[in-house]
Amino acid sequence: MITAHEVQLVTRPDGAPRTTDFRVAEVRVPDPGPGQVLVRNTWLSIDPYIRLMLNDSKSAVFPPFALNGPIDGAAVGEVVAGDAVPVGATVTHFRGWREYSVLDAGDVRVLDVDGVPPQAHLSVFGTTGLTAYAVLTDVTPVRPGDTVFISAAAGAVGSVAGQLARKLGAARVIGSAGGPAKVRTLVEDLGYDVGIDYRADDLARALADAAPDGLDLYVDHVGGDQLDAALTVLKPRGRVALVGAITGYNEATPTLSTRNLFAAVEKELTLRGMQVTSYFDRLPEYVELASPWLRDGSFRVPETVLEGIHAVPEAFVGVLGGANTGKMLVRL
Repeated sequence: MITAHEVQLVTRPDGAPRTTDFRVAEVRVPDPGPGQVLVRNTWLSIDPYIRLMLNDSKSAVFPPFALNGPIDGAAVGEVVAGDAVPVGATVTHFRGWREYSVLDAGDVRVLDVDGVPPQAHLSVFGTTGLTAYAVLTDVTPVRPGDTVFISAAAGAVGSVAGQLARKLGAARVIGSAGGPAKVRTLVEDLGYDVGIDYRADDLARALADAAPDGLDLYVDHVGGDQLDAALTVLKPRGRVALVGAITGYNEATPTLSTRNLFAAVEKELTLRGMQVTSYFDRLPEYVELASPWLRDGSFRVPETVLEGIHAVPEAFVGVLGGANTGKMLVRL
């Protein structure tokens, strides 16, 4: 056995998490058994949905982590021991937030990293990119000529979704983000036509100005005021993809908090929720489609990277507060 570090939950947050709700503990890592592998993790994914699993909830989709136990998350790493996968292979799995993971062979996926940064499999080629792809091709498909609004547009999913919407035929892509630097990134780097600073602008007015003929599609990651504004500006029979509700994640019972839901009745809108786990079978199809775009540079993949296992709590608190542009990652 070797000694390594893992991030553990020591306090269930009341409201916004603090770094003191976690500890980085030294643990003994067992040797892999038959049919298992030992993975030295090199990249950890830091995702907002983890917040839902810090509560003592009964959710089947987001089961709670145990107090004083490790936190799981997506990771990329290198196989360093075991008889089930070749040593040296680069793999991804969902037993991250630790330096080393022992996994059954069926719980890892071997990656092709030829010409692709390994951490891309946690962002554009991981659940982040797959979420955007499933939303825009299945949940609420983009139609040629659509005007699309995406909230949290400079975040992990939003930074992919805006570019993907354009490639799938959207005529106008509008995004919201917090602060002037992120808004500039939307327009200058990620191909958005308009960026709206939700912290500074009158959101409903800015959105109506950006889409004078109305919205066809809204991809919602936040709920709250942004969902209300989009419901106001959507055209009759417009579509809404309910991907996340980050404004409500720190509540005991997360909610979309909309005050304007009757607009869905008046306009005959379609609101559809999604969980990316229902679309894992689409990942190979999506990676095949997007790989040429990543390799030729037409797909931008912004990242915010912190260093070392001890930075994980800071990175997690930061991603919930909007500290990231693109994917929040920790490099080990």
